[in-house]
Amino acid sequence: MKVQIFIPCFIDQLYPQTAFNMVKVLEKAACDVSYNTNQTCCGQPAFNAGYWDEARAVCSKFLKDFEGADYIVAPSASCVGFVRNYYAKLFENSSQHNQVKDLSNRIYEFTEFLTDVLKIENFGAVLNAKATYHDSCAALRECKIKEGPRKLLSLVKGLQLVEMNDVETCCGFGGTFSVKFDSISIGMADQKVSNAIATGAEYIISTDISCLMHLDGYIKNKNLNIKTMHIADVLANY
Repeated sequence: MKVQIFIPCFIDQLYPQTAFNMVKVLEKAACDVSYNTNQTCCGQPAFNAGYWDEARAVCSKFLKDFEGADYIVAPSASCVGFVRNYYAKLFENSSQHNQVKDLSNRIYEFTEFLTDVLKIENFGAVLNAKATYHDSCAALRECKIKEGPRKLLSLVKGLQLVEMNDVETCCGFGGTFSVKFDSISIGMADQKVSNAIATGAEYIISTDISCLMHLDGYIKNKNLNIKTMHIADVLANY
């Protein structure tokens, strides 16, 4: 199965190993993985900041960069959710409308692709630890992802998965929200991390590195005894 990967800005600049680990898992699943080096951003930051014309230019490039790919897979429900749910708004009544519709049917968040398209749940991964899973807002609300990641993690050898209280509550990142409303954002991170620590977990695992980056910053600032880990890094650990 031919797959083109989209690597989000955060991962490209700060967590490249997560991208390599996603490729490692996809290749183990016998996918023919390719990476278009011309790719840039999906356009979400500009769109969320209100710069729709600038976002439309970036999104047009995204459409061109991934034209013809059988499947597009990204380790970020945030980016995938944006493409699926907001490109149609940006290109409404335009000549690119059908192209956008086609793209939205071909783009998948990493875990969603594994469980819903490949129909593979056990990758032989090993992690001897206790962990809790964080539902990112984008995964839960924009991509309707809930059980898939948990199923994948339940089959990781040695991993004990425990649910935290208020698991569907936002972590407080929200992109520019964390910059504009930093005190509220930090308070939300405190609540999320406190709930995670209360489970006795050693790791907080999620589909979205942006959430994990935010939580990890809070954890390190407070010198707390818990770590964050993207699910691609977990599944590639075998």
